Amino acid sequence: MTCQLYLITPPAFHLETFRPLLMEALDAGDVACVQLRLKNADGSPAPQNQVRAAAQVLMKDVQDRDVAFIINDDAELAAELGADGVHVGQDDLRAKAARAIVGKNAIVGVTCHDSRHLAIEAAESGADYVAFGAFFPTETKAAKGHPAPEILEDWSSVTNVPCVAIGGITLENAPVLINAGAGFIAVVSSVWDHPQGPAQAVRDFTALIAVDS
Repeated sequence: MTCQLYLITPPAFHLETFRPLLMEALDAGDVACVQLRLKNADGSPAPQNQVRAAAQVLMKDVQDRDVAFIINDDAELAAELGADGVHVGQDDLRAKAARAIVGKNAIVGVTCHDSRHLAIEAAESGADYVAFGAFFPTETKAAKGHPAPEILEDWSSVTNVPCVAIGGITLENAPVLINAGAGFIAVVSSVWDHPQGPAQAVRDFTALIAVDS
């Protein structure tokens, strides 16, 4: 499959300022999905009411652009709001439990760090995609795994379950992951901190994927 861009929101933002930036980014290129991932300064999950408020402002505009809206960690909130899916980590719900909450038609993604074993378990439990990383140094979150790009090639050669590459991905290092078989590349700071703005970053990543996929 052709690699696609998977946007993850900054861990904290001002809604009124962030919303137009997000919409400009989505209009600038080919984005498959947006994951709402809000965290406190210490890295713990943001309060549910804060996540709900952000989703209520952003979700419809994202979905109207035919882009999937994924909520991080909270399957119950994803189901409540009608989000397209939920992404869970190894310390959150298992894929099967998340599926029971969000329903059979929603997307369930699972963080698998650098473990093929965890990825196989997730896929067998009904995950729609598995996420490997961090592939490169990142300040967005503390990484629990540092896989080599070969894990993407190995995974894509034995299963049709898509894999997401995450962790410190930039325009410079993304090609090695795309060429290794990543179904999606998940980006955070390389988009939101781009010196020419998020829209230009999405344009650049879209062009890069078109060349390397």
